[in-house]
Parts: sequence; structure tokens; C-alpha cells
Amino acid sequence: MANDGTTAATGDGTATGSGDTARSLELLWGGGERPSRGPKPGLTLDRIVTVAVAVADAEGLSAVSMRRLSTELGTGTMSLYRYVPGKAELLDLMLDRVLGEPLPAPREEAAEAAGTDTAGSGALDWRAAVDTMARSYLDNLRRHPWLLKINQARTVLGPSALRGLELALGGLRGMGLRDPELIGVIITVNSFVEGLARTQADAAEAVRQTGLSDEEFWDRQRPYLERAMLSGAYPMMATMAEDTFSADFDHFEFGLRRLIAGFEALVRERAEAGTTA
Repeated sequence: MANDGTTAATGDGTATGSGDTARSLELLWGGGERPSRGPKPGLTLDRIVTVAVAVADAEGLSAVSMRRLSTELGTGTMSLYRYVPGKAELLDLMLDRVLGEPLPAPREEAAEAAGTDTAGSGALDWRAAVDTMARSYLDNLRRHPWLLKINQARTVLGPSALRGLELALGGLRGMGLRDPELIGVIITVNSFVEGLARTQADAAEAVRQTGLSDEEFWDRQRPYLERAMLSGAYPMMATMAEDTFSADFDHFEFGLRRLIAGFEALVRERAEAGTTA
């Protein structure tokens, strides 16, 4: 632990808040973007972060290094250090950039799927807000799969991330829940989305690593599994429908609808009891 209360930077920079948090906060909130002398004209902190995100999107977080970025930017490595201390602090800036990507406008289908009609209400229905939040976060994780590889337990919050949180909270205010519960809604939805996104990313990574498709992988196990089902040792699984594990079943839609239904039950319970926030 550093004397200023920051943690020492990790070797691979995969934990947010693992570098000089004071410096990260200065950079995030505009406290020292421009060095006074030396860097190549046209080089900016914004450009460095943009290129870092692009490299991570294309090749993974491990491909992001100060040396690699200097090559992409056509400048000397030491010039980058005039803007950002290292990869750990750069990760804080990258995370703020992608978490602050704007939420799309709520889909009309979202309200329909939730069984609501918000036309003329003048306010965003919270069900549509939850739907939009979940879908936008899933899209974000698909655009930036490296997000699933980093430890965000100590996120250094910058203006972009706070703006995203502000938008999310604004959409949920109509639930009438207490503030800690609204944060709980966001955590619950994000955890659900992250779980599905991680499963999908892991499956894709397994194909890349082994060269086997999912179909080939399971075909190799089929004879053993069929014998197991005929053994009588697994009666519940043996009687399940053939399409139980079909890739056609949309687990995201199923889970999201159940989450919204659960939140709706809580909101209704609070309203009936007169204990809304």
C-alpha cells in the first residue's frame, strides 16, 4: 500500500484502481492532461485512450502496453508517460470511457414485452429502463469483451462512468424504491448480464483454443452421456425433452423477463403497503 492510500500497480494492470488513484482521478477529471513540454504535437490523452480501447477490443487487454501504443500512435514510448503514468492508470481511463458510452433510447418493444404502455405518460417507464439497461450493457460487453477480464472491485469513477450511472438511476426512479435498493436493481441486472456474457465469451474462447466447434465437442461425449442416461442413475435428466439444451432457447430474454417480473412484484408490494420511497 502506497503512503497516499493507493495500491501498488499490479503486474498486468488488470485491476482498476490498482495504480496511482490520485493521478487517475486528476486525469479523469481534467487535472493535468497536457504536459508542458516534450510530446509530439497532436498527441492527446483522449487519443491515447481511444487507441488503447481499440487495441483491447481487437486483441484483448494483454495486447495493450505502452510500447504497443507508442507504435500505433507513431511516437516514442516516453512521450506517452508524459500523459499517463502506466497501464494501471490507463486502465482506469479506458474503463471510464467505455462505461460512459451513452444508453440508447428505450425500445418500444421493451414496454410491450413488459406489458406496459407509456405513451403520453411523460415519464420513462422503469420496466423499459431496466430492459434498455440490460441490453445496452450486454452490447457493451460484446463490443469490449476485455471488460470481463478485469477486476472492477475498486473502480476509479470518472465523469463518463458517473454520467452512465446517472442515466440508469434516472430511468429507475419511478420504481419508488429506496436508494440502496435502486443500486441493488442495477447490480442485480448487471450481474445477470455479466454472467451470460461471460458464458458466451468463454464458449467462443474454447472454440479458438481447441479448434473444436460446440457441436464437435458434445458429439464426442454423446456415446458416454447416452449410456449414462440409460443406466437409471440420472432419472430426472433422462426424462428431459430433447430440446432442453437447445441453442435456440434465448436465456437472456427468459432471465430478463423474470427479473423485471420480480422487480414489478416488489414495486407493487411497496405501493400496496404505502412504503415507497
